[in-house]
Amino acid sequence: MNSAPHRSGVAAIIGPPNAGKSTLLNHLLQQKIAIVTPKPQTTRNRIMGIVTGESYQMILLDTPGLHDAQEEMNRQMVRVAMESLAEADVVLFLVDSADMPKSLKKLEKRAAEYSGYLAQVRCPVVLALNKMDLLPPEQLLPVMDWCQSLHSFAAIVPISALNGAGVDVLTGELVNHLPEGPQYYPDDVPTDATERFIAAEIIREKIFLLTRDEVPYSTAVMIDAFEEGDPVVIQATILVERNSQKGILVGQKGSMLAAIRKSAVADIEHLLGCRARLHLWIKVRKNWTGNPHFLKELGLA
Repeated sequence: MNSAPHRSGVAAIIGPPNAGKSTLLNHLLQQKIAIVTPKPQTTRNRIMGIVTGESYQMILLDTPGLHDAQEEMNRQMVRVAMESLAEADVVLFLVDSADMPKSLKKLEKRAAEYSGYLAQVRCPVVLALNKMDLLPPEQLLPVMDWCQSLHSFAAIVPISALNGAGVDVLTGELVNHLPEGPQYYPDDVPTDATERFIAAEIIREKIFLLTRDEVPYSTAVMIDAFEEGDPVVIQATILVERNSQKGILVGQKGSMLAAIRKSAVADIEHLLGCRARLHLWIKVRKNWTGNPHFLKELGLA
């Protein structure tokens, strides 16, 4: 009896902001690669995760949330997400099933947005209805019926990226649409992202979690030095657009910067499996979010 063929290929994860794309990626990888916060538009860059099973290897592309972008940085984030579709063998369209608008007008607007994105896809699309644990059971079928009117989905799978419900079923649906092919990466490689990149993202995550209003969206993190050893010594610069934002990040007697450093070090040490020492500086760079040349340095243009 012939065994099942080995499948390998690319699955691009797209969807609106805050739908749970990064949470799902981390769950599939069984480790934290993508940063997660309650705030929308946390993910800025495309992040690649590699999920390896007995008969498949799925290369997942976690992308920035799709939204009506007004600012230059946000336009570049949406471009990054949509360009990932060109590489995909299958697209995973992830939406928050518990966040369906109640008014018909808002529902029609959302349908137009979703249909606009999906019209650009040229491969099978699997729809994942995330946060099913927050949706009353009697509402699930109406939501699935509404979604079926948007696009000819290859499958619709209710899931919870947070607790893992339905994720095995979703994985099976995605793998079924991958072409036959060899394993491209070793079993123990979960991502192509460098430790420097993930460390910078962890620092940025802590800024999102510990500050509010516009401050997180006006910050970028650049790793100036990453010295191997035990401890690993990391020097990083946090960029802001205004002096007032710098003051918020420093905090009273340096308390906010100390809290960011402490929280980031804990995650970085878990990532690296050794002690870490983190030195942070804050620099004001006016209007960097609208500067295409600087956005290119961050991999966003």
